Amino acid sequence: MTRAHLPGIIAMAIIVLASNILVQFLFGNWLTWGAFTYPLAFLVTDIMNRVYGVVAARTVVFTGFLVGLACSLIGTQIVGEFGPLVTLRIALGSGIAFLTAQLLDIRIFSLFRQKTWWKAPLISTLVSSTIDTAIFFSIAFSAHFAFIHPATDVAWASEMLPILGIGPLAPLWVSLAFADWSVKITLAIIALAPFRWLTTKNAYNN
Repeated sequence: MTRAHLPGIIAMAIIVLASNILVQFLFGNWLTWGAFTYPLAFLVTDIMNRVYGVVAARTVVFTGFLVGLACSLIGTQIVGEFGPLVTLRIALGSGIAFLTAQLLDIRIFSLFRQKTWWKAPLISTLVSSTIDTAIFFSIAFSAHFAFIHPATDVAWASEMLPILGIGPLAPLWVSLAFADWSVKITLAIIALAPFRWLTTKNAYNN
């Protein structure tokens, strides 16, 4: 790690910390405020990968993972009106999803590094964001993973409702996952502009 990597490490730590806090507050019926901050983690990873390479990107990811793990452990010890602020399933799902998706993002980005500038960040983020969403919501809320922590009551997440209030019937957590994934995909496209600007600016400065 060098001093040049510190902005990426600090940015990732702030994003993960903010997302762990904001995920507790709803935005509408299907989203939390954390859905708007967490996708920025992929932007930070891709910028670090483009400018400094794979090793620097992995360093930033593992730093973010440690911050997220610390936040989750603290959250499991804080008891609110309905129990711990962070359940074991949410903590486990969040950690596994983050580490798996971010490392996958780095791998895919590297495969497309020599292609047109937008292909690496867009393709890597689209694929890894999808995997991230699938892993987190399945582990945290699906009835199939209830064995992880049987004492956690997430029966509400299995309530059968129309997807996003308009689609076919599915467990509530599917709507939450679909809404979360939609935000990630939208922000992945929007993030191409700052990605291009920041990586080009850094190239000029170097």
